[in-house]
Amino acid sequence: MFESVKTLLVEHADLQEQLADPELHSNPAKSKKVNRRYAELSRIVDAYNRWLKLTDDFEAASEMAAEDASFAEELPKIKAELDTMEERLRRLLIPRDENDGRDVIMEIKMGEGGAESALFAGDLLRMYLHYAESKKWKTEIIEQTSSDLGGIKDVQLAIKGNSTDPAEGVWAHLKYEGGVHRVQRVPATESQGRIHTSAAGVLVFPEVDEPEEVEISPNDLKIDVYRSSGPGGQSVNTTDSAVRITHLPTGIVVAMQNEKSQLQNREAGMRVLRARVLARQQEEIDAAASVVRKSQIRTMDRSERIRTYNFPENRIADHRTGYKAYNLDAVMNGALDAVIQSDIDADEEARLAMLGSTEE
Repeated sequence: MFESVKTLLVEHADLQEQLADPELHSNPAKSKKVNRRYAELSRIVDAYNRWLKLTDDFEAASEMAAEDASFAEELPKIKAELDTMEERLRRLLIPRDENDGRDVIMEIKMGEGGAESALFAGDLLRMYLHYAESKKWKTEIIEQTSSDLGGIKDVQLAIKGNSTDPAEGVWAHLKYEGGVHRVQRVPATESQGRIHTSAAGVLVFPEVDEPEEVEISPNDLKIDVYRSSGPGGQSVNTTDSAVRITHLPTGIVVAMQNEKSQLQNREAGMRVLRARVLARQQEEIDAAASVVRKSQIRTMDRSERIRTYNFPENRIADHRTGYKAYNLDAVMNGALDAVIQSDIDADEEARLAMLGSTEE
């Protein structure tokens, strides 16, 4: 089962040599990529070395058990540790999403439910900001359109990690957040105290490390400029600083108006566009390989929900994994670890099952 480790050991040693070469660090993009892969393989190498040692210990104890009762007593403990490490190594050998170590751009959009949906979108934004803070990740609001009642019509948020280990990456955790989030509660605008159901949509894209990583020809872009507008539609700028960029080959449209200058809005728009194009390219690769994973539900349709936030019952439920807990107040304050871990575990189980079927 662990034959593939030998190849990875060679690759790990080669990456170690590359990291010792000062020339590598003159290329930030390549250095980042090498560091990510090295951190990923280091986990496997450490687990493999631990597994080898436990295997040797178990074989030695087995040989001595017939002559020394103390060795016989140690056998069950060593065997349990060996089984645990073997399972850990099996999981580490599951092919990892190549984007796991990347930072992300997240979009939150109001969906069904009008003003209440916009208020809930604002709550989701605060939840993710608190979660990022708990992880010591950096956040940056790239674009935000507010609603009249203090909610959010849509927002684009960049989240930057602090680890070279892909397992600790922002995408590795937040890629499961893409989809429709449903809320059940009494809206602030409800005078009769009735519980309403509304929804907001979340999209998550891995961010491009370097502009050159995704080739976008200027000839493939249609760029329109216009004046920025506020929540009620009124103009908030006397110059045409807002920018709308259309990527003609894919039809992807990005609009930016938060910055004061047209150049700044264009740069922000291209940053988001590159992330969306990268995600589109990855989807096409997955589709061609017949390994499409439905972790991203790109729709505002409330019927295709991934999670429900029930405020009267203080309940959070993830419909993909069956996870349910009654600590919604804590979740809305950023305590998302257990919810996201249920997605990571379910994804691992699915990958293990797929790996097992291909081995057969």
